Amino acid sequence: MRKPVIVGNWKMNMTVSEAKNLLTELKEKNLDSEVEAGVCTPAIDLTVASNLLEGTDIGFGGQNMYFEESGAFTGEISPTMLKDIGAKYVILGHSERRDIFGEDDELINKKVLSALDHDLVPILCCGESLEEREANKQEEKVKSQLEADLKDVSEDDIKEVIIAYEPIWAIGTGKTASAEDADAMCGYIRNLIADLYSKEAADAVRIQYGGSVKPANVKELMAKENIDGALVGGASLKADDFEALVNHRK
Repeated sequence: MRKPVIVGNWKMNMTVSEAKNLLTELKEKNLDSEVEAGVCTPAIDLTVASNLLEGTDIGFGGQNMYFEESGAFTGEISPTMLKDIGAKYVILGHSERRDIFGEDDELINKKVLSALDHDLVPILCCGESLEEREANKQEEKVKSQLEADLKDVSEDDIKEVIIAYEPIWAIGTGKTASAEDADAMCGYIRNLIADLYSKEAADAVRIQYGGSVKPANVKELMAKENIDGALVGGASLKADDFEALVNHRK
């Protein structure tokens, strides 16, 4: 049985003082212990998360990282930096990193392998644009991304990866893929993992949906067979909303 996993992606939001306030609120919430909960914060808030979430069941992680451990890579953070402060997750391959900052699959693959080498849980994002969806090329796009991004990832390691299916046209737009469409794509991804690895691996991999997930639609999405969780943007910036997402089964 795959454990549901709800992770907040704060994106470029929350100053240090705002992060302290939000995390303090979250700590006081009675979150469902049967659902894995986490937040991925801006780099400047990571030590705040490390300090405030210590001893709680809420994990935390980075929104990106470079694949090298150290060196002349101005502006980057490394996997060893994340591990040193107790981070659990790192988001990799988010469409905003791909589209705005030009990250390609070769780079993302290096990051995935580095994260796994450092016992970080990669939350690997994939998804199609509106144009690709309208041309019925969503499966082709996601297949090409995952085949490249997971190159040289072993069968043991793939079971530790969380895959986040995020149709680009639904991120931050208020539009959400129907629960049926989201489940169909998550099911396609699971079958793809079975083809690339094995049915055992496919059964173990957790697949999130991301794209305007909020308290009003989380129950319908999470009721689907192949959706194991959500990667959440705006709704993770309010403690009450994030609580409702984690407690979707109550």
